Amino acid sequence: MLTLAEVPDPVPGPGETLVDVEAAGLNFADIERLKGSYLPPELPFIPGSEIVGRTVDGRRVLAFAARAYATKALVKDAVEIPEELPAGAALALLVQGLTAWHLVRTAARIAPGESVVVNAAAGGVGHLAVQLAKEFGAGRVIGTASTAEKRDLVLGLGAHAAIDGAADDYAERVIEANGGAPVDVVLDAVGGPVFDAALYALAPFGRLITYGTSGGTNPAPLDPGLLSERNIAVGGYWLGAHLRLPGSTAAAALTELIELTTSGQLRPMTGGEYELGQAGLALADLAARRTVGKIILRN
Repeated sequence: MLTLAEVPDPVPGPGETLVDVEAAGLNFADIERLKGSYLPPELPFIPGSEIVGRTVDGRRVLAFAARAYATKALVKDAVEIPEELPAGAALALLVQGLTAWHLVRTAARIAPGESVVVNAAAGGVGHLAVQLAKEFGAGRVIGTASTAEKRDLVLGLGAHAAIDGAADDYAERVIEANGGAPVDVVLDAVGGPVFDAALYALAPFGRLITYGTSGGTNPAPLDPGLLSERNIAVGGYWLGAHLRLPGSTAAAALTELIELTTSGQLRPMTGGEYELGQAGLALADLAARRTVGKIILRN
């Protein structure tokens, strides 16, 4: 239902900057917005929330922006990025990169030497979480993925082991991949039976952090007795709510992610590029999981 239309240029308000959009990033949240299942929009509606672009004074910036599927957009807090950083790689660092950074640093508080499992490790957040967990000192990083091809990709990102992420015998496979010992941390975006199985892969005082439910909601309420019996903790993370908190550390985290990427220590996966007028096709391909890595709309 998306069509390309001519609309007036946005007018900056207090604290806003007009940016010529070089590229806009696509996210699954954009699909949910258009379906009306997540923060239903008022029509007419221009989707998107992240851009790489250039300010009037010539700075190349990365920023969150409402109405991002456009040639011009308004931003408030922008981070300057180097010319050599590809737009797709830069855009992978916003929603996915910041989520992965905070999963490792803020939500799970991974300590040096701890063992970490990243479910859906070939995904947009997962592939970055694998690399960041290792970069920030995890002793052993295990990634789960659904196919042999994806598991090879996860190993290529630096994971010590890659295993099938199916719920059946999940805990046994995780423990085997960790040398016969339960793990300290599981980062989970799958939910459902995988979430339940992951509880039994945790070592005492281990942490399970949930940040998505791509595999469905949990079949039964979480039993508090199970947590105390096993001395484990369950937490959650959502970047959107975090960014609304006063004193957000997003700018500092994003600066570190950019530095790690430009130095080659972090490798965001980039996928296809579509023209702005192909936004509907791009979202359809994303929804059908026909893409790998960050996909963008290019002006």
